[in-house]
Amino acid sequence: MHVKSSQEIQPAIQSQSRPRTAAWRKDANRDQSSARGASQCINAVAKRICRTSVVCIWRSWTSFGSRVADSRTRTDGGKIDDAVRDRKKSIEHLSDETKRQIVAELEPHYSVRQICEVLSVNRSSLYYQPVEEELATETELKSAIDKIAGEFPRYGYRRITQQLKRQGIVVNHKRVARMMKEMGIAGKAPKRRCRTTNSNHSFARYPNRVAGLKIERPNQVWVSDITYIRLGEGFVYLAVLMDVFTRCIRGWHLGRGLDHSLTLTALNKALEHYQPEIHHSDQGVQYAATGYVEVLKQRKIEISMAEVGEPTQNGYAERLMRTIKEEEVDLSEYRNFAEVYMQVKVFLEEVYMRKRIHSSIGYLTPIEFESEWRSNQ
Repeated sequence: MHVKSSQEIQPAIQSQSRPRTAAWRKDANRDQSSARGASQCINAVAKRICRTSVVCIWRSWTSFGSRVADSRTRTDGGKIDDAVRDRKKSIEHLSDETKRQIVAELEPHYSVRQICEVLSVNRSSLYYQPVEEELATETELKSAIDKIAGEFPRYGYRRITQQLKRQGIVVNHKRVARMMKEMGIAGKAPKRRCRTTNSNHSFARYPNRVAGLKIERPNQVWVSDITYIRLGEGFVYLAVLMDVFTRCIRGWHLGRGLDHSLTLTALNKALEHYQPEIHHSDQGVQYAATGYVEVLKQRKIEISMAEVGEPTQNGYAERLMRTIKEEEVDLSEYRNFAEVYMQVKVFLEEVYMRKRIHSSIGYLTPIEFESEWRSNQ
């Protein structure tokens, strides 16, 4: 690195220096609380940097250095090295704030690494925020986390970290996890749900065609499932179809009964706009019923079913239903069927599709992911 000459460096600090007299030199290391003391420390740091550089110019860039150039001793009889040691001792007693000021003053002339070596400080300490600022930042971050957790109650720390990033707040996921724990909003283990699948029937059954299948495009595989929603003294039932690749909801229907018209209505709604290559479900009677299967066959859609008692083979649909229950149904108190219908509609078509980010598709929403995939084709 180029070391500036005394003529180049002197003007940068000379305006802050008092006349270099013998009395000043004698008192320099005792006058640390004043602005002049800070100026002296800046000079001392600069001299020490110069002494460790290839070109030793410290003797000639201040009036004190000029005097040294003419004589090898101080005016009070002491040696030059004694003066340097006096200033070195004064540096050791500087506050962190003063050291930061010195670095800022000398940075235009020297590398930060050189200055920090002379001051015996870590460069990382230069970027330390005062406690008050840290507390303010932490409070703001907790407020942002709380807001996201309120909107998406089942988000874990990874999704909340990504949602913060989407909002322009870059923070480490470990810090988010710690704060969530402190705030008491860490994700909870899901509860086991009642089953709505009745596999005890005489309809034809089909093999699992998606086991080990590489899913690499939209509408390659749709999955479907049913869940119940408690309403007053009874239940209503929700059937949903989802595209595995994009996680987009293709069709859904809310009904008062569990007969095959529930799933068939959802399927017909989905087929109005899209068509899958493979339709995958459990072996419930609603999906094996003749009317449902005939619609799939007429469209030349392959039929795939999970084995009885193996919910993991329909894991995508099971996970979707768990999300609906945990993030919408369990948090609501519906007064009537119409209210259930409207709130489920908003959740599926607005929140799930357009707001909720998914880790499996790069922390995008399903709409964003499908749009991005199609634009790249």
